[in-house]
Amino acid sequence: MRTTTAGAEAGAGAAGAGRTVRGVLVAGLGLALVALTPLPAQANATTAAVAAPVGVTGTVAGPGSATGAAGVPVDATGAWAEPAGATGAAEAQVSATGAAAGPVGVTRTTLAADTVIPRGVTVDLVRRTMTLAAGEKRHLRGRLEATSTTTGIVGLTERVRCLDASGRTVPVVAASARNHEGSDTVTYATPGHLPLFADLLFTAPADGTYTCVLQGTAYSSLTGSYHLTAVAGKTWLEADDGDRVGAGWWQNPGCESADSGGACTYVGTGPARRDAWVFYDDGTPSRRWQAHPDAVGVSAQANLELTTCYHGTASCASAMQAHPRGTNAVVDARFEFIQLGTTGHACRTHSTTARRTVTDDAHHAVGYSFLTGLPVDPACGTRDFLMRIYVKHISGQTVKVDGVQSGVTSLTNGIAFNDFA
Repeated sequence: MRTTTAGAEAGAGAAGAGRTVRGVLVAGLGLALVALTPLPAQANATTAAVAAPVGVTGTVAGPGSATGAAGVPVDATGAWAEPAGATGAAEAQVSATGAAAGPVGVTRTTLAADTVIPRGVTVDLVRRTMTLAAGEKRHLRGRLEATSTTTGIVGLTERVRCLDASGRTVPVVAASARNHEGSDTVTYATPGHLPLFADLLFTAPADGTYTCVLQGTAYSSLTGSYHLTAVAGKTWLEADDGDRVGAGWWQNPGCESADSGGACTYVGTGPARRDAWVFYDDGTPSRRWQAHPDAVGVSAQANLELTTCYHGTASCASAMQAHPRGTNAVVDARFEFIQLGTTGHACRTHSTTARRTVTDDAHHAVGYSFLTGLPVDPACGTRDFLMRIYVKHISGQTVKVDGVQSGVTSLTNGIAFNDFA
């Protein structure tokens, strides 16, 4: 068994279970500039309804709370701006190494030219078009690495969105969000370079052609001229070349940015819970996933997005705001993938644990966890599995476990894969 827990930067080379990635930017394509058309009107309407958790330093093109002083994170929950066409996607074709009953090949499409992400604008960075039969599944993994022209705090949201031939968004949209803490930040693996990842298991609802897009959005209330930039060569979208037979998808339930309805899960002090089981005791039915009869093993991964609830943030219910900004939060997160026995109880548990610090400057942070090459134990008597994440508050701010916003955008999610020979 290979067990990996990844932090903010980890996972840069992680291809996902059963994926063969040998992508290299095709010679000559690195200088090609491909103008990406803005999303059609219907897709834009869907985009406008989604409020990602960008407790950020900026106004959005729509209603939202943006009242902080320059350089201080404020929360934005308004509508997204019109997606803007971007330059520079270069595609590296990767040979597929298998179909349904074998390893799945992957094509990585890489951003070929540095691309500006202006304040309040959603920019199409990279896209991939696929013709699929109804029910076919593809794992899409996007990486957005961004730099900033300011030392102030600017919010960044990454999305992986798929559109049908009419331009309509096909739910679900996968997203990750975090504040870029400034061009002088030295806490990233590469100083000043913030990487985000988002994963989507896309299932074709009908026979047809689908276009999946990696998007970036920036927000800030800072004065002056500044922007974020998606870094060429470091920003990419990977998509499976074959069907991910039997793969399963989990997502945290509805949780809007401001949580005015009190639907979100909180872990921390005061009225918050001290711990929680994501995908397990969140009020939705616990889900079992069955490994394919021909699978020689299984793999699983999960992305857990947490938001700090400091005084004055618009990203959490007011009752959950226990400490002033700057307190930060420390939590333990244990990712488990459990093979069940014939009684429905745990027979064999695979897990990986990480302690995470979420700063109030970052405000939102995603933890990426992977469990790969797991055996299916015949002694358990079933091929059923259960996925869950145990989150325990250690110190500091209460944190919100982000979920699905506007019924479309998933911020905390997991995927299970069958591993074939």
